[in-house]
Amino acid sequence: MQITITTRQILTVLYIISWIIFIGVCIDAGSFFFNAVYSLVFNKYAADYFHLSALYQYDQGHFAVQLLLMGIQGVLKAIMFYLIVKILKDKKLDMAQPFNKEMGRFIFSMSFLALGIGVFTHWGMKYAQWLAKQGVQMPDTQQLRLGGADVWLFMGVILLVIAHIFKRGIEIQSENDLTV
Repeated sequence: MQITITTRQILTVLYIISWIIFIGVCIDAGSFFFNAVYSLVFNKYAADYFHLSALYQYDQGHFAVQLLLMGIQGVLKAIMFYLIVKILKDKKLDMAQPFNKEMGRFIFSMSFLALGIGVFTHWGMKYAQWLAKQGVQMPDTQQLRLGGADVWLFMGVILLVIAHIFKRGIEIQSENDLTV
């Protein structure tokens, strides 16, 4: 008995996994903004949720900026997974003709989002390190969810290269469609 896994089955599993990750990153991104507002307006002890109570006591402006940088990278991750869920839901992946404008636009969007996540993650990490040099007790960058900026930048550049290859493939495919 041979078990065959089709591309459609793999895409269905990826669709479900993408939904789960999308919901998780939305909750994560929302927690940054909610915690910032809740800590600044209602309860200063909520700053300890991200282990940033020392930063809150040092300066509330720096606390807000740190959470803003963390929130922006979280929102960019949520947008990235929204686009993945959307392209899988709309079934715009045409395996017969993979070089289409929709797929090219999707890969370009993924590359720019990955680069944006990398930039804001790096910026947030450097900002946290600068605050630590000022004498503020800061948690580890992994606890702040600011680790892996180099990986995001690396992925963004790779996706950008693939996007340009797809762009050329789309041009060749449209030239072939016109000649036939």
